[in-house]
Amino acid sequence: MSDAAQSRGLVAWRGSRPSRDVGRGIGAWLMATLVAERDRWPLWAPVGVATGIGIYFALSFEPPLAFGLALAGAVASVAAVGPRASRPLALAAFTLALGFAVAQLRTAWVAAPILERAIGPTWVSGRVVANRANGGGRRLLLERVRIQGLDRAATPARVRLRAGAAAAAIAPGQWVRLRAKLRPPPEPAVPGAYDFARRAYFERLGGVGFAFGAVTPIAAPAGAGKTGWATALARFRDRVTARLLDGLPGQAGAVAAALLTGERGAIGGPVLAAMRDAGLAHLLAISGLHMGLVAVILFAATRLILALVEPLALRYPTKKWAAAVALVGTLGYLLLAGAPVPTQRAFVMSAIVILAIIVDRQGVSMRTVAWAALALLLTGPESLLGASFQLSFAAVIGLVAAFEGLRERLPRWRLAHGLGGRVLIYAAGVALTTIVATLATAPFAIQNFDRVAAYGLAANLIAVPIAAHWIMPWGLAALALMPFGLEHWALTPMGWGIDAIIAVAERVASWPGAVRYSPAMPVAGVILAAAGGLWLCLWRRRWRWLGLPLFVAGLVLPLATRQPDLWLDRDGKLFGLRQGADAVAVSRPRTARFAADIWRRRNGVAALSAWPEGIDGLACDPSGCIWTRVDATVALVRDPRALFEDCRQADIVVALVPVRVRCPSAAMVVDRFDLWRKGAHALYIEPGGARLVTVADSRGDRPWTRRRRPRR
Repeated sequence: MSDAAQSRGLVAWRGSRPSRDVGRGIGAWLMATLVAERDRWPLWAPVGVATGIGIYFALSFEPPLAFGLALAGAVASVAAVGPRASRPLALAAFTLALGFAVAQLRTAWVAAPILERAIGPTWVSGRVVANRANGGGRRLLLERVRIQGLDRAATPARVRLRAGAAAAAIAPGQWVRLRAKLRPPPEPAVPGAYDFARRAYFERLGGVGFAFGAVTPIAAPAGAGKTGWATALARFRDRVTARLLDGLPGQAGAVAAALLTGERGAIGGPVLAAMRDAGLAHLLAISGLHMGLVAVILFAATRLILALVEPLALRYPTKKWAAAVALVGTLGYLLLAGAPVPTQRAFVMSAIVILAIIVDRQGVSMRTVAWAALALLLTGPESLLGASFQLSFAAVIGLVAAFEGLRERLPRWRLAHGLGGRVLIYAAGVALTTIVATLATAPFAIQNFDRVAAYGLAANLIAVPIAAHWIMPWGLAALALMPFGLEHWALTPMGWGIDAIIAVAERVASWPGAVRYSPAMPVAGVILAAAGGLWLCLWRRRWRWLGLPLFVAGLVLPLATRQPDLWLDRDGKLFGLRQGADAVAVSRPRTARFAADIWRRRNGVAALSAWPEGIDGLACDPSGCIWTRVDATVALVRDPRALFEDCRQADIVVALVPVRVRCPSAAMVVDRFDLWRKGAHALYIEPGGARLVTVADSRGDRPWTRRRRPRR
């Protein structure tokens, strides 16, 4: 090496020393802060488990069953016998491996047959598990199914059917026979959209469809056995729901049933839409707010009654007795509500808080949330992918983190002010709760619903106090009076409060711009927002603010993510086109309304544009359309007779019919067979060529997917 080269190298090395010193200083500061926060390390255990679960579900293939267990065992061995300094890192790796293994085992445990194709009309029989209202009809869930003409080994464990209103008389536990048409659980309408088939797999639901004619009760087959406690509980829940609907007619009764038994099928579409657009839909799903209110009301009422009995109040721990009553009452509320995921989470947290009262420990803390999350993830790892889990835990984590910082200040503020000041503090608390919960759940609301309620703060400031201080106390009183036939005494004032909330929802939803639509949230955006939010909430020292840029980046990522230019429905019924940021049109929106609405929402627009006037360069005739762009000419074909001409002038041919001719001018051809094999298609037209994404490609080959392959 020459002297000049050596001199240049020495200068470069010397010039790098300050930057290396800065890097070492930052690393030392991060390590010191991490050690100082070691009491918060356990809070990251459910995060690690959730990450392992997420990795498992993100795979495009199903790994060998022993892989997850072997991985978890190997990492556990390293954590047990490895160097002490490496144990924290090994334990963190173990939580990931544990989550992966639990998800894999759960997938294998719930495996059940799934219909390969649509069948029927044919005769179907089975035992009714649930009978729910569904608009003007009913929705029946059947188990122990028998399907005429289908082998028992290929028969699903459960099927769900839509039936007429006359089926309301069918009670859970009854055996029925009906004529129905069935099909496999539907796959996503758009690549990357919600996968109902995956959810159905974990519910052991192998087919969905609708019934023709009457649903006929039949005798239980020989050896069917007696109905269990779950059936008895379902019948009791239906009876309570019927009493609520009879005692409080109209939409007030439907909302009362949703609040007390979790049955939302009787709520009308306009009321549901108003509640959703006003940011009040969380009041209709039994979650932490409702469970907490039940626990507080039962605890306070029991303690007050016991305090009035002087011998008991002076000699016995009536506070702990009241906590025990609250625990039993919340368990009953959980069972009455059907134990959905938000209610399970809320019950676990409430139970921990109540048990902490009984053993004289602090109850409400971030560790309570962590234990609840860990319990749900280990028993039902698939819940991580559901909106209920994501929204409920995001809201609770954000709220607990916010009030952890205010825990010492709130008592001083209350003591320093009179009644008027306390009312203002309460209103400020409701406002803060709404703001924090809205921000914390925003990434998941965008991911699952592609929308945000703009005036949720105003609506919640009025509705939440009414629900907490009026509706729920009267609701519990109605349940207590129901055995005596006196529930109408409580249902009437409860209905006044519900009517007030519905009025608030309708007024707020009617304001201009009440709903803000957002383009579809990419997976990367959800990961960024979740990671940033957890970093911000789970740590206490100043470095927690490093999570804020990640959270904001996740929220704005949908705005920077390019949406597809063209969609094709999997059934070959319609095209969808996008031009610019706010123009989306579909060829036949009435033909496939569900798919058209999914496309609209994932593009973040409030309404579909006119076809073909809403898209520049689009010319149509009865046989199809030609879409002329700067970078490509796209032929959208409906009639096979148009293929001869389109295949000789278009750069891309997209056909809702089979293409059996050669297309010499087209660099890409998508036809009806491609849709049949791979589901809905999304096409990105770029200057360098077209890029195609299909539902089959985005889902991979997993137990809940059905790969269609050509017959040989």
